[in-house]
Amino acid sequence: MVLNYIWVAFFVIAFVIAVVKLLFMGDFDVFPAMMDSTFASSKTAFEISLGLTGVLSLWLGIMKIGEKGGVVNILAKILSPVFVRLFPDIPKGHPVTGSIFMNIAANMLGLDNAATPLGLKAMEQLQDLNKKKDTASNPMIMFLVLNTSGLTLIPVSIMVYRAQMGAEQPTDIFVPILLATFFSTLAGIIVTSLYQRINLINRTMLLTLGGACVLVAAVIWGFSQMDKDQVNIVSTTVANMLLMLIIIGFIMSGIRHKVNVYDAFIEGAKDGFQTAIRIIPYLVAILVGIGVFRASGAMDMLIDGVKWTVAAVGGDTDFVGALPTAMMKPLSGSGARGMMVDAMTTYGADSFVGRLSCVFQGSTDTTFYILAVYFGSVGIRYTRHAVACGLLADLAGIIAAIAICYMFF
Repeated sequence: MVLNYIWVAFFVIAFVIAVVKLLFMGDFDVFPAMMDSTFASSKTAFEISLGLTGVLSLWLGIMKIGEKGGVVNILAKILSPVFVRLFPDIPKGHPVTGSIFMNIAANMLGLDNAATPLGLKAMEQLQDLNKKKDTASNPMIMFLVLNTSGLTLIPVSIMVYRAQMGAEQPTDIFVPILLATFFSTLAGIIVTSLYQRINLINRTMLLTLGGACVLVAAVIWGFSQMDKDQVNIVSTTVANMLLMLIIIGFIMSGIRHKVNVYDAFIEGAKDGFQTAIRIIPYLVAILVGIGVFRASGAMDMLIDGVKWTVAAVGGDTDFVGALPTAMMKPLSGSGARGMMVDAMTTYGADSFVGRLSCVFQGSTDTTFYILAVYFGSVGIRYTRHAVACGLLADLAGIIAAIAICYMFF
């Protein structure tokens, strides 16, 4: 519903601004430019979707091997000691624990098709434990915040879009996204724990979160000692090595579990083809809306206004062009995807704005959409502190993304 209002607003605001330009500024080119943008944007959306087919098929095929090879189960076991302490209100040994583990593990691997059904199942089981059926319980909120903070190990779709948009090194945003999404998730856990008075000062949490923070700090310190060219070379090399290790690891896991890895790959690749076709109408809709909005001059007015505000307080304005992606992400995944593609089209896939928009896209998830789907599935009306915690995690991810991109790019 929110995306519906935003999409309509794109056209209405663009039309009003165009009329003002025509009547008061004598701009006779604005309406032809807007109409030209509708054709150009729809063509671009189709070409992008068509170009995604091969790479999406490749990665979803690899993911299917990992899924059948038990990688999700392995991650669930690794996460178990931490999650037990983040959900103290869940009885020990309750089946919902397994659903939560599996959902988070699937999200970390980018297995959206597996993550959503597992998440809905987890919400149903959490609702069974919930004493106030119309009000979100503490475990529900923690579970939702972990989902909305967007912790992802393999940002496949973003790398695919970068490849399609002509990026020289589509994987150069891999390490920055890992760092930004870590800060988003960490902030979400801390804020939600403060609301729910969950004690994070225990051996398991200190070792896990503290160890992760030390590792991230070491990575940031290491990259801070390099110049921009070295950072780009090292981060791209590391990203490609890690991705290759993941591919080999998934295949070996499938072989170890006696999975026919070729058939599993074909099964996943078919999903990739269907996914690429399925997103065409969504991408056409959002890119046409953004195209009209930009052609009318409304996007430039918005960005210039933010730039003026940032410059007035003495800040650097290089990041402002990517902010539409950050602002759209909590509201709509497809909308933010369109903003990301628009930023790469306008500024270039390898520009600072193009890369930052990709990191914004990967650092958090669609907060309001996830809350609507998951809470709506079990009839929750009163969300308590879920929205506040989710948005604070989003804000942490945005701030971290900006800082990290200035370091890397």
